[in-house]
Amino acid sequence: MPGFLLEVGTEELPASFLSGAITQWRSRIPQSLVANILTSESVEVYGTPRRLAVLITGLPSRQPDREEEIKGPPAQAAFKDGQPTQAAVGFAKRQGVELEALEVRPTDKGEFVFVQKKTPGRPVAEILTELVPEWIYNLEGKRLMRWGDGDVRFSRPIRWLVALLDEAILPIELVNGSLSVKSDRISYGHRVLHPELLTIPQASDYVNTLRSGYVIVTPQERENTIKEEVGQAVKNLGGSTVFYPELLEEVVNLVEYPSVVVGKFEDDFLKLPTQVITEVMVTHQRYFPVFKDGYQQEILPYFITISNGKKEKSDIIAVGNERVIRARLADAKFFFTSDLSKPLESFLTLLEKVTFQEDLGSVRAKVDRIIKIAERISDQLGLEEEQRQKVQRATLLCKADLVTQMVFEFPELQGIMGEKYAVASGEDAEVARAIREHYLPAGAGDILPSLLTGKIVAIADRLDTLVCIFGLGLIPTGSSDPFALRRAANGLISIIWLAILTENGRVTKEGGLKLNLSQLLEQIATDFSSTFNKDAESLISTLKDFFLQRIRTLLQEEKQIDYDLVNAVLGENDEEYQARALENLLDVRDRALYLQQIRRDCTLDKIYETVNRSTRLAAQGDLDTAQLDPTSVVNPQLFQKPSESAFYDALVQLVPQTQAAQQSRNYQLLVAGLETIAPTVSKFFDGADSVLVIDPDPDIKRNRLNLLGLLRNHARVLADFGAIVKNL
Repeated sequence: MPGFLLEVGTEELPASFLSGAITQWRSRIPQSLVANILTSESVEVYGTPRRLAVLITGLPSRQPDREEEIKGPPAQAAFKDGQPTQAAVGFAKRQGVELEALEVRPTDKGEFVFVQKKTPGRPVAEILTELVPEWIYNLEGKRLMRWGDGDVRFSRPIRWLVALLDEAILPIELVNGSLSVKSDRISYGHRVLHPELLTIPQASDYVNTLRSGYVIVTPQERENTIKEEVGQAVKNLGGSTVFYPELLEEVVNLVEYPSVVVGKFEDDFLKLPTQVITEVMVTHQRYFPVFKDGYQQEILPYFITISNGKKEKSDIIAVGNERVIRARLADAKFFFTSDLSKPLESFLTLLEKVTFQEDLGSVRAKVDRIIKIAERISDQLGLEEEQRQKVQRATLLCKADLVTQMVFEFPELQGIMGEKYAVASGEDAEVARAIREHYLPAGAGDILPSLLTGKIVAIADRLDTLVCIFGLGLIPTGSSDPFALRRAANGLISIIWLAILTENGRVTKEGGLKLNLSQLLEQIATDFSSTFNKDAESLISTLKDFFLQRIRTLLQEEKQIDYDLVNAVLGENDEEYQARALENLLDVRDRALYLQQIRRDCTLDKIYETVNRSTRLAAQGDLDTAQLDPTSVVNPQLFQKPSESAFYDALVQLVPQTQAAQQSRNYQLLVAGLETIAPTVSKFFDGADSVLVIDPDPDIKRNRLNLLGLLRNHARVLADFGAIVKNL
C-alpha cells in the first residue's frame, strides 16, 4: 500500500509556530483523510526549524467506490401533472444523473424525490494533490507573514517542497504571485553540518535520509537526546537541573541536530538571588541552570545551552554565550544593588505613576482598594490585632516591587523580588513571604499560598480585579479573557478550598477559609458602584453568576465530580442552594466530594429511591425547605396507620443527627440517619400498613405531605436528590 511524504522547507521557523503546526497537523491530517474516505496505517508528523513534514503509510491506491442515497425536493414540487418541474431537473443535474434515475418515496414528512448515486473512487494521488495546499495554507499561528509578491501568508517563506507517493514525485505547485514552489524529491540537510542537497529516493526513506544530512526530524528524538546529554553534563559538574517544560519544548524546536555546550560564569554573581540567575538563564537566554542539588535553592556557576552547530566548536560557542550571560548578570547585579539602596516602602509613591487600568486609576489606588478588602476579610475571620497588622502591612507593600529596576527588567520576578527587598528592609518574615505568595496560584496546578497573610492578600487582590473589571463591563466572553478573570476566580476559590480531607469526605486538617464570598462581593461591588457611579445590583448579580459557574467548573474538572452531583449541590436555578454555595464555599466542596464518595461505594443507592420518591411527592405540598422539626408541622392525631407514627418518630430522631452534620460538615452523620430511616419510609409507601399520601381529606393529605417534605428537607441539607441521576 502506498506511502506518502510531504515536506515543506522554509526559512527558520519560530519555535512556537513549529510546535503549534505539528499539533495541528497531527489532528487535522487524519481528519482530512477520513473526510475523503481514505484509510491509513499511520500518520507521523515531523518538524525542525527549517521544515514541517508528514509521512503517511498504508494508503489505498484509490478511494473505494461508494453508493449514496440522496434526498431531493418534495415530490409535489418536483413533478406536476406527472411531468418533471425545474426543481426535478435541477436536482438531477446537480447529482449528475438522468431524470429517469429519480425515484419518489414516502417519508414521515410526505413523498420526496430520491436518487441512488454511484460515485467511483478517485486515485489517491489526485486527492492528495488537492489536499496538500489546504494542509499548508490552513495552518494557524501568530504573526504570519507575506512572502514574495502574492497574498500567501505563512510563518516564514517557503523555499522547497517534497511530495513523494512511494518513489514517484507527486506534482504539486504552490503559487504566490510571480513566485512558485514546485514539488520534487530534493531536500536540504543541516545548514552548517551538511549544506548539500539531499535526494530522497522514496517516501519511506525520509527519516534516514535526513539523518544522513545531520537532521533529526523527530521532535521526541531530539528531546530525548537533549535530556540525555544535559543530564550527563550536569552529572559531570556534580549538580542537578530542571527540564522546564516550556524551555525544553522551545530548545527542541530551535535545533535540528542538538549538542550540549557547557559554559561558566564568575562566582561573584552567585551573590544574586538564585531566582534572578535562573530567570536570566531560562527566560532570557534559554539556558539550563545547574543547581547544587535537587532542592534548587543554591546554584552553581555553570549553565548548559543547546547548540545547533558543530560539537568541535563547543568551546568557541561557550565563550560567546559566557560573554552574553556575563553582561546580563552584570545588569541584574546593578539593578539589585540599586534597588537595595532604599527601603521597599519608598517605592510606593512611584506606584501612583503606574496605571492599573485606564478607567480605574493607578496601581497605588488599587493597593488602597485591596487594603480595604483585606480588612473586610480579616473582619470575617475574626483575626487578632497582631495578625491584622501583618495583613495590612503586606497588602500595602504587595505591589511595591513592580516599580523596582529588577522587576521592570524581569517582570517574571514580581513578588519574588518583593519578598527579597522586604526582608532586606527589615519587614516581618510573614509579611515578606505574603508579598511573594499573593501571586499564587499563577495557574492551574500551581502551588497555593501557605501562610494566612498571603492567602488574604491573594484573595483581596483578585476580588478587586474581578469586581472592578466586571464593573467596567469587560466580562469574559467565549475564549476571550484578556484580564485572566477566570484564572483569578479559580485561584481565589482554590485558596478558600485549601484543605486536607479523609476518605469519607470529612475535613480533618482545616486549611481552607470560612469566608462568606457572597457578602464580600456585595460589599466590594457596592463600594465600586458608589465610587464609579455604576449599578450595584446588576454588578452583584453578574459576579455571583460568574463565581457559581467557576465553582461548577472546578468541581467537575479539578475535583472530578459527576455533573449531576454538582447540580445536586449547586441546584438547578435553585436560589437557596446558590446562595448557600457562595456563603460557604467549604461546605459546597465537602458536600460534592462526599456525594461522589458515597456514589462510588454504593451508599447512595441505599437511600436514593426513598429520598427521591419522597422529594417528588413533597413537591405537591406547601412545606418550606428549611423546616426540619416535625413537632410543629405534623399532627400525630391525624395518623391512621402505624407506618405514619413510625415515620414521625424516625424523623424526630433524625433531627439531632442532621443538625450535627450541618454544624460539623460531617455529612456521614446525615447519610447514616437517612439509611436508618429508609426501611421505615418504604413501609410507609409499600408496607402492609402503607398509606395513600394524596388522601381525599385535605388535612390528612397535608399531614402526610409534610412528613415527606421533612424527609426531603433533611436530605436537602446534603443535596437536591431530584437532580441526581440514578446509577444504572
